[in-house]
Amino acid sequence: MARRRKGRPIDGVILLDKPTGISSNDALQKVKRIYFAEKAGHTGALDPLATGMLPICLGEATKFSQFLLDSDKRYRVIAKLGQRTNTSDSDGEVVETRPIDVSLAKLEACIEQFRGESDQVPSMFSALKYQGKPLYEYARKGIEVPRESRKITVYEIVLHRFSDDEVEMEVHCSKGTYIRTIVDDLGEMLGCGAHVTMLRRTAVANYPYERMVTLEQLNELLEQAQREEIAPRELLDPLLLPMDTAVENLPEVNLIPELADMVLHGQAVQVFGAPTEGTVRLTMGEERLFIGVGEMNDDGKIAPKRLVVFRHEE
Repeated sequence: MARRRKGRPIDGVILLDKPTGISSNDALQKVKRIYFAEKAGHTGALDPLATGMLPICLGEATKFSQFLLDSDKRYRVIAKLGQRTNTSDSDGEVVETRPIDVSLAKLEACIEQFRGESDQVPSMFSALKYQGKPLYEYARKGIEVPRESRKITVYEIVLHRFSDDEVEMEVHCSKGTYIRTIVDDLGEMLGCGAHVTMLRRTAVANYPYERMVTLEQLNELLEQAQREEIAPRELLDPLLLPMDTAVENLPEVNLIPELADMVLHGQAVQVFGAPTEGTVRLTMGEERLFIGVGEMNDDGKIAPKRLVVFRHEE
């Protein structure tokens, strides 16, 4: 007897405007319940303090979430000078208070040093794992564990406001960049300490800011569907972006149906004009139906890597 599915097989990406005060996983579970989705995953956690763009992949789109994890991000951040906390944000405890003696020229000179490639040591209050547990679990017990530095790139960091003890900046950075760590490091460079009081992610990859929706908006649509006695999917599903938006930056290889069928059955295929290396986005036929991503192998063929399983809602 076939096991009954918990949820419906809905595929796509919803751009959630995550509220402050809840974890990314809590936000994910709320969206999953609202959509009654069989499967869901987010693409890079935001701290409970942080708000903003959290792409949530539903169904088959979860297979391509890694490409969003690896993408560039943009943030708006407000830092408070004069206080350092154990979490580098205002959710933590103040561990040091120092006087502020910072000129605009000194601030701009210090900010300039963050531009470009550098090595960053992740915060102990990050979700990175050590021996199977998130770092923040050790941190909450007062345990410090070794963390390896990693290469990050700050493409742009713009000072928007400096008044009294507050600094507001916009940061465009590579994957794996911890804005809290940048702010903590900036505070140490200035000699007064600093921590994050507001953090908002404004962009992930090329996703449009205006397509974000809040949990309140999703719940209102759910309630509207109940009032009008229509299926919630009629109001909710139009908000979803296609799952291939997660890989839109990959070069496209359009396959004729015969070759696409071979790929969908796990076979590598030769395609004239395809790139010679790297990962490609695979589409089928004149309608350019997205079927997954492939990897160019040493034989010059496209080998299937992540493929879409086509299903029908019951």
